[in-house]
Amino acid sequence: MNLRLDGKTALICGSTQGIGKAIAVEFASAGANVVLIARNELALIQTLSELQQIHSGNHSYLVADFSSPESVGVVVEQYLEKKSIDIVVNNSGGPAPGSVSLAKPESFTQAFAVHLLSSQVIQQAVVSKMKSNGYGRFINIISTSVRQPIEGLGVSNTIRGAMASWSKTLATELAPFGITVNNILPGATKTGRLEAIITRKSAESGKSLKEIEEEMTAEIPACRFAEPIEIAHTALFLASSQASYITGVNIAIDGGRTKCL
Repeated sequence: MNLRLDGKTALICGSTQGIGKAIAVEFASAGANVVLIARNELALIQTLSELQQIHSGNHSYLVADFSSPESVGVVVEQYLEKKSIDIVVNNSGGPAPGSVSLAKPESFTQAFAVHLLSSQVIQQAVVSKMKSNGYGRFINIISTSVRQPIEGLGVSNTIRGAMASWSKTLATELAPFGITVNNILPGATKTGRLEAIITRKSAESGKSLKEIEEEMTAEIPACRFAEPIEIAHTALFLASSQASYITGVNIAIDGGRTKCL
């Protein structure tokens, strides 16, 4: 299967580290013009330099803070004044861990803005051109908590569920225009967020980092954590023309950990 994105422009959120960066690299290698978007400009510049060494496409970056959806909308609209976007990868760092019963209301408000509202602002900015082109891809990096809540991630579980419902609704509305909307649900993946979770569990339990890692991997039938590139491979397929009849689905990439179908 020849998965190429030549001539396509992909906006990839949270693309300076972890899963977002892996997707940016994968898309650039497949011939896409990648638009990085995140809040840390120095990290964006470094990632852009790496992409240009991989593929000499017309890569660029946008600086935006996803806690302010309005600012995200402004920078995306400014980009669209001269260019168009064919593929959007919605990917943002998860909310802080903690019990849902103890979470402050503002924690939900902030997470809602970062994840759902910013995604909605981007969607409204790019969808008109996608419709006229008869092609578009929205790929949302969410979590397996959409299917099975994860202990200790109360706010994240709640917001991820809202994001999944938004995506399913949007998929139904946009399908007649050749636009697909799908969710990738990563399990435990080797990122900075996973390291933070392991560190927190170690501090709370008094167990070593190695013991926590062993306990977590023991719950995964594949007996290991995912590599970010494994998530990126699925994103590339969903972005390609070969996935044109797949929309409105959740694809778990978790080594079999999630117990439900």
